Amino acid sequence: MTTQSAQYTDFSRDVLGRYICNGLDEALLSTQQHRPDGSVRADARQFDIIVIGGGSFGAAVAQHAFAQDSNNAHRVLVLEAGPFALTEHVQNLPELGLNPPGPSRIADLRAIGQDKNPRNELWGLPWHSPIAFPGLAYTIGGRSLFFGGWSPQLLDTEMPLVADARHPNPWPPSTVADLNSEYFPKASEQIGVDETNDFINGEMHRALRQQLFDGVGSVTGAIPLAQLPSHLPVPTGGPPIDPQQFKLEAPLAVQTRSRSGFFPFNKFSSVPLLTRAVRQAQGQSGGDDIKKRLMIVPNIHVNRLVTQGGRVVSIETRQGSIPVPAAGVVVVASGTIESTRLAQLSFQGTPNYDLIGKNLMAHLRSNLTIRIPRTAIATLNPAVQDLQASALFLKGRSPAGGHFHLQITAAGLKPFDTGTDSEAELFKKIPDIDGFDRFRSTSDDHIVITLRGIGETEPQNPDTFIRLDSEPDEFQTQRAFVGMANPNDPVQQAANPKTAADALLWDAMDMAADQAALVFAGGLPYEVFRFLPNNQVNILKVAAGQLASSVLPFNDHRRDGMGTTHHEAGSLWMGEDPTMSVTNPNGHFHHVANAYAVGPALLPSVGSPNPMLTGIALARRLADHLILAQAPFVPESGFTALFDGVSTANWNMAGPGNFIAVDDVVESVPDTGIGLFWCTTPTPANFVLRLQWLRTANDDNSGVFIRFPNPNNKGYFNTAIVGVDFGFEVQIDEIGQGQPVGDAIHKTGAIYNQPGQILTQQPALPPGQWNDYEIRVKDQQYTVKLNGTQVTKFNFAVGSDTQHPDRALPGTAADPRFIGLQSHTGRVLFRNIRIKAL
Repeated sequence: MTTQSAQYTDFSRDVLGRYICNGLDEALLSTQQHRPDGSVRADARQFDIIVIGGGSFGAAVAQHAFAQDSNNAHRVLVLEAGPFALTEHVQNLPELGLNPPGPSRIADLRAIGQDKNPRNELWGLPWHSPIAFPGLAYTIGGRSLFFGGWSPQLLDTEMPLVADARHPNPWPPSTVADLNSEYFPKASEQIGVDETNDFINGEMHRALRQQLFDGVGSVTGAIPLAQLPSHLPVPTGGPPIDPQQFKLEAPLAVQTRSRSGFFPFNKFSSVPLLTRAVRQAQGQSGGDDIKKRLMIVPNIHVNRLVTQGGRVVSIETRQGSIPVPAAGVVVVASGTIESTRLAQLSFQGTPNYDLIGKNLMAHLRSNLTIRIPRTAIATLNPAVQDLQASALFLKGRSPAGGHFHLQITAAGLKPFDTGTDSEAELFKKIPDIDGFDRFRSTSDDHIVITLRGIGETEPQNPDTFIRLDSEPDEFQTQRAFVGMANPNDPVQQAANPKTAADALLWDAMDMAADQAALVFAGGLPYEVFRFLPNNQVNILKVAAGQLASSVLPFNDHRRDGMGTTHHEAGSLWMGEDPTMSVTNPNGHFHHVANAYAVGPALLPSVGSPNPMLTGIALARRLADHLILAQAPFVPESGFTALFDGVSTANWNMAGPGNFIAVDDVVESVPDTGIGLFWCTTPTPANFVLRLQWLRTANDDNSGVFIRFPNPNNKGYFNTAIVGVDFGFEVQIDEIGQGQPVGDAIHKTGAIYNQPGQILTQQPALPPGQWNDYEIRVKDQQYTVKLNGTQVTKFNFAVGSDTQHPDRALPGTAADPRFIGLQSHTGRVLFRNIRIKAL
C-alpha cells in the first residue's frame, strides 16, 4: 500500500515524488464506486486514456490531453516503468553525472553482472542486439531529460506523399498537412525553437555565419538556401543582412528570452509539462483522488496488453492487471523499441502483425572537430576578446536522395582549458564561478569548431528490424531483438542496396563536413582533433586547402556506432493502407479498436532531424484527436448516413465475432461461424445503398446483407443466420469460397448463391484499397455496381424460396427490414455507409 506522506530516505525527504506520483493502489481505488469502507461514490470514473510510458512523448500526450479537456470529461493515467528522478533537463541542473552511459549490449553487461542493475542510476538496456546501444532512461521524462537540444523541422521532401523507390510507404497527406499548418509551429513554440538561436549572438557568431554563407556554394550536397525555410525575422536597424543567412541559424531547444513576466525554461524536457499538469489536477480535485483527472504511477512495468474481440480490455503489469473500460483507449509511448516489443507481445493474429518491427530506422552520426586561427574569419573584429559561442545549421542531401545536416558549434576567443571542446559550456544553465574565473584568465587566438553530421538511414531496410527474442527478461517476458545494418561493412553494402545507399549518404555527409571546415579555415592551415579512447586527443595539422580526411579518414574515430543516437524510429509506421502500415494517420493501430502509438516509431521515414520536435507535434495532435469530437461523416444530398464514422449506437452484433469502430471505419473481427453486424435503422421499401469496403488479405470473405427481418425474431440459435435465410448477401470474396469454389455466384459483386443472375463481374481492387459498392433495390430487381461498373443484375420471384417464402420482402412498419455486414473470414473494413429511398 502506498505511503500517504512523503517518505524519508537516508539522505532526503521525497516531497516531489509524493506530490507528483500515485501508487497503483491509489489509482485503482479512485475508480471504485463501492468503497472498502462500505460507502458508495457514484461519481467514481474509470481512466479512459491510459498512457504507457511517461517519457518524452507519453508525458506530452498526457499533459496536452489534460489541458485540452475543457469539459473535464476524461481521466488520464500514465504508467511509467521507472521512478520520478529529475525535475528537468540535466543541463538545467548542477553537474550530477547522470548522463547517458556508453553503448553496451546485454551480453556485455551480463558478463560483469550488471544486466539487471541501472547504469548511471537510471539507464537500462531492455533489448538484445549485436549492436551496442546506450539504452533507455527509466524515469519520468525519459530521454527528454538528456537529449541534445537540436530540433529542426522536417522538410516536405523528408515527408514524401507519393510512393517511390526510396519510400514505398509514403506519409499520410492528412498528417503532413496538420503538422505543417498547426502542430510543427505549436511544438516549436513549446520546446523553444520557434526562434532559432534564441540565446546565441555576438560578433563571432555573426562572423562565422557570414563566412559559411559566403562559402556554402562550395559544400557538395548542401541544399540551396532558397529551398529552405527561414524561422527568424530579419532584424531592423544596423547594417543590412541577407535574409538567406538566417536559414543557417541553429534550431536549439534552449529558450532564454521570453515575454515580460514569463520565465524562460532553458533546455526543454517533458517533465515540467507533466509536473505542472498533475499539480493542476491535484488542485482541481480538492484532494479527492476520485476527482483527480491525471495520475502518474511510476515503477510499474507493463508486460502485455490483453485483447478480446479486437480491442484492449486490460493491461498486464508486474503489479497486477489494470482494466480498460469499454470507452477507454491505450496509448503506447515507451520508446520505439519497447513500444514495438509491446505491440509484438500483444497483437498476435492481427492481419498486419508481420509488419510490426519492420522499417526500423536510426541516424548516421559523424563528428569532426577543428581548430582554426581567429584570423581565418575575415569579418571578425580583432578587438573582441570575450568568450563567445556560435551554433549554425546546414542542411544537405546525398546523391541517392537521403537527407543529412551539419550541426556546427564553435567556442572561441577565450576557450576553456585546452580549447578542444566547442560544446562544454554551450548549454549549461548553472554557472561555475571557478570555471568562469578560468575563462577570464585564459587567452587564446584560436576558435574550436565541431561539425556533427546527422544523416537518415533508408526506410524499409530488411536488415534493420525488431523482433521478439527467445530469452525472457527479469519479468519473464520476451525481450526485443534488434538487428541493424552496418553501412561501414563492404559485404553488407554489396548485398543490400538500402545499406549501400546509407553508405553513400554517410560519405556525402562527411565530405560536406570536410568542405565546410575548409570554408571556416579561410584558406589558412588548421588543426584536426582525433579523439581516442581514455580521453586521449591527437592534434593533427592540415595544410591550407587540404581536406580534413587527408589526415583523419572518415572511418578513423570520426563515425559513431550505429544506434547510438537515441533516434530509433519507424517500426510502427503510419499510413492509410492497413496492409502496408502498422498504424493509421492518427497513430491508431489498424486492427485494434482502442490502441494508439506515439513517438518516432510512427515515422514512415525519419529524415535527418532529431525526432523530438516531430514527436512532440504528433503527441499534441494525438491528444487533440482523443479529446476533440470527431466530425461525423456527411453523405451526399438525398442520402442518410447509417454509420457516420463516429457512433455505432444504431448497430447491433448478431452471432459470433465482433465489429470494432476504428476512427471512421468499422472492421470485422471474425470468430468461429458467421456473424452479422446489423443496423437497427429500418430501410425504406426501395432504396439505394452506398458504402466503401476494404479487404486486408486476398482470401477475405464478407458481404453486405439486405432486406432481412429483425434477427432476434426468428428463434435462431445463431441469429446471424437470419440474414442468410431471409435476406440477400451481396458477396465480398475474390476467391469464391462456396461449393464449388470459384463459382461466379460466390464471388465479389454477386447475390450470394442465387441462380439466374446476369453477371459481368470484374476484379475488386487489391487488398489495402477501398472499393465502392452501390446496391440498388427496386421492388424485386437488384443491381450492384462495383467501383462504378455494374456487375450484377438479378430479378427475384417472391415465394420461389418455399422454405422461406417471406425472403427479401420490402420493409413495412409492421415488418421492418434491415441491412448488415458479415463477419466470416479475415478482417474487412467498411465506411461511408449511407442510404436513399427510391
